[in-house]
This record gives sequence, structure tokens and C-alpha cells, in this order.
Amino acid sequence: MNSLIDKYNIPGPRYTSYPTVPYWDETTFSPEKWKETVIRSFHESNAEEGISIYIHLPFCEALCTFCACHKRITKQHSVEIPYLESVLKEWKLYVELFEEKPKLKELHLGGGTPTFFSPQNLKTLLEGIFETVDIAEHQEFSFEGHPNNTTRDHLQTLYDLGFRRVSFGVQDYDPKVQKAINRIQPFENVKNVTEWAKEIGYRGISHDLVFGLPHQSWEAMEYTIRKTMELKPDRLAFYSYAHVPWVKGVGQRGFDENDLPSGEEKRRLYEDGKKLLEDLGYIEVGMDHFSLEHDDLYQSLIQKKLHRNFMGYTSSNTQLMVGLGMSAISDSWYAFAQNVKTVEEYQKIVEEGEIPVVKGHILDDEDLTVRRHILNLMCQLETTFTDKNSFPELENAFEMLKEMEKDDLVEIYDNQIKITEKGRAFTRNVAMVFDLRMMRNKPETRIFSMTI
Repeated sequence: MNSLIDKYNIPGPRYTSYPTVPYWDETTFSPEKWKETVIRSFHESNAEEGISIYIHLPFCEALCTFCACHKRITKQHSVEIPYLESVLKEWKLYVELFEEKPKLKELHLGGGTPTFFSPQNLKTLLEGIFETVDIAEHQEFSFEGHPNNTTRDHLQTLYDLGFRRVSFGVQDYDPKVQKAINRIQPFENVKNVTEWAKEIGYRGISHDLVFGLPHQSWEAMEYTIRKTMELKPDRLAFYSYAHVPWVKGVGQRGFDENDLPSGEEKRRLYEDGKKLLEDLGYIEVGMDHFSLEHDDLYQSLIQKKLHRNFMGYTSSNTQLMVGLGMSAISDSWYAFAQNVKTVEEYQKIVEEGEIPVVKGHILDDEDLTVRRHILNLMCQLETTFTDKNSFPELENAFEMLKEMEKDDLVEIYDNQIKITEKGRAFTRNVAMVFDLRMMRNKPETRIFSMTI
């Protein structure tokens, strides 16, 4: 395994989209074209599957220095109401594009820290959205909660509004690791919010754990996993830490490269962590998620309905996902669009009555084909080609995969690729073989985290 790590531990995307953001072609994109794809996707899918909404709530009271998300650090809660008013105005600009009432299938509150906002302000926001939509029969409403500031009132208020899933960011329980990433978070806080959520009736409780953090050892990782098992969440996100110090605003200053586990050590954290989770009854789903057998995420895997988008893995698959808020990314299947990345500019543009997209990408036929294959690999660990000769460069991908086949990472059939159990850890590497846009324009500097 060590030789494979040396061979395949290279910078690569996580493939929450294809093309990935650095390879969006902005020369063919415009807000007008974006709106056209939104309307097309809405009419193709709303009556059947409904749509998804992602709301980016960017404020945090303190900077966690492992985080590469777009956020705004402040302790001033006076920012809440003006920001939420802008989100509602942005949503109404989308509603105006639709000729019929949207059917809301999936809703996720991400951040930042959604629980930075008061329960009452979140209720006002959500009720403002709900009055403009029909709620799908089997909706999936979820939010991210910070264990240090999520209250029972947050959990009850959102439950009463239809939320049944919550994910808590745990990362690691080792005090030395917590200090390095500026995320001091006692186990007692996580225990409280998890037990409150269970008492209230949440059926999908998730904990986020991260391996590869500074000063992290296997002993610390094992301790974190076993403490997590005391609370038995329904699912776990077991993420590889993405070390991207070149990203503006990351603030990774509590540690340096020398404090990070080596590639070999990091892989051990994953392999031993995975084995321990499986011994404790969790099943690996996709690339970096685990769930208990009863959880919807596992059931969607079995039914081949697992989906992956900018929110990560999800058991709901909608063609149209509208991203609201500063820096939020939307997906119409035919195009991607990202909002402006500062709060002030976002609020200004929305106030002027414009959808605040700043960049995006219109997918061509080749993009749509490659996107489907990469999505299949990331969700089902296999993909089938009806006519691989329609794009000659995909034929070349089969040639490149032969080396991976020799390493027992994939199995290659005439028109099909399957990732082996051994190859799961290298799923991103397999997907990269099909990334035609990256192949044609390989980056001269690092723009992605390491795959391992």
C-alpha cells in the first residue's frame, strides 16, 4: 500500500462537480444564459422530483484554521437580519423566473455557521421561503450545527419546520489537535447536542470527523472514533483534511507543513479508521462517508440512487439546485453559477434586483457525458459506456486505466469500469483519468489538495 500511496498521492479534485471550478469556461457564461438553463431545468424536473435549495450562512464567531470555506468572522449579531433579508430577496428573483410554484424536495443550511443565527431569525428566513413553495412529500431538510453554539431551541425550531437531519462538526477530540486548528470543543458539548437531537426526534444525525490534521496520531484518531461511538450517530463523514494554505482567508497559521502527518501516516489514519468504523457497524458509502444500515444514505447506495453535488453525498437527486447567499454555487445540470464572494457586494447586487452570480460554466455535450461518468464513479464506484468511441479522448482514458488495473484498483471490461475494494481509497485518482478539461490544461501550480 505504501508504494501505491507514493504513486497516486497527487493533487486532485474532490469532484463535487464536473467540470471542477478551476476549469469553468467563463468566456461562454453570462447571467442571461444561466437564467435560461435554470428555466429549462425547472420545467424539466419540478413536477416530478422537485428542486433543491442550498443556503450559505457565512458568519462564524471564530476562525477554524482547517476550514477553506467562504466565511466572515464576526461576533456582531446585528449582521443577521440584513443578510437574511438579502437571501429572501435573492430567492424571490429566482421565483420570478418560474411560471409555476416550485416543489421543494431538498433544503440545506450550510456555512460558515448556520447556528450563528438565532432560532427566531432562521424561522423567519425559512417561513419566507416556504410561503413561496410546495413542500415535496418526502422532503430532505438538513443543517450544519456547531456543537459549541447549537441550542436545544435551534434544534426544536428547525425540527418544527420540517428538518430531520443535522450534521455536527467534530473533527477531533485531541486537545493538541483542537488547539492547532483553533476549534476547542469539549466532548460534553457534542454529547449534549446529539442527545437533544435524538430526544426531539431527528432521524438523521451525522458527525464530521477529519483525518490528516496537524499533530494527529492514530491513538488520537482511535480515541475520537471510540468517543463518537458512545453517541452512535446515524452517519459519519470521515474526511481527508484538505491542506490548501494558498486559499485566501484560510488562516492556517496554528501549524505548518511539518506538523501534518506524512502521506503514509495519513493513509494509516484512513485505513485503520475505516476498519474500526466497519467493526463498529458502519458501512462505507461513496468516497468518504459511512452510515448505519438503516440510514437513508446507505439505502440510496443499495438502490443506486446515491447522488453527489456541492453539498457532498445526498440521498436526494434533483436536477436543479439553487444556491442562495454569498459565494453559494448553483447547479442546473446544464450549467453552474457562483455568487459573489463578499457579503457587502452580495447585498448590494441583490438590492439592485439582480441575481448575484459572478462566474459560471455552461456545460457542452462532452461535459455532460464526462460529468455523468465521473458522477457514476463517485457514487456507484462503476460506470458503463454505451458508445465510448463518441469521444476519442475517453478511449484514451481506458488506456490510462490499465496501469490502475495492474495495481488492482479497477476492473476493466469492454464498456465498463469498476473500482475495486482496494481502489476505493483512490476513487479521486480514477475519476481524474476522465477529467478531459484538466488533462488538456494541467495546472502549473497546486490548485487542489492531495488525493491521499
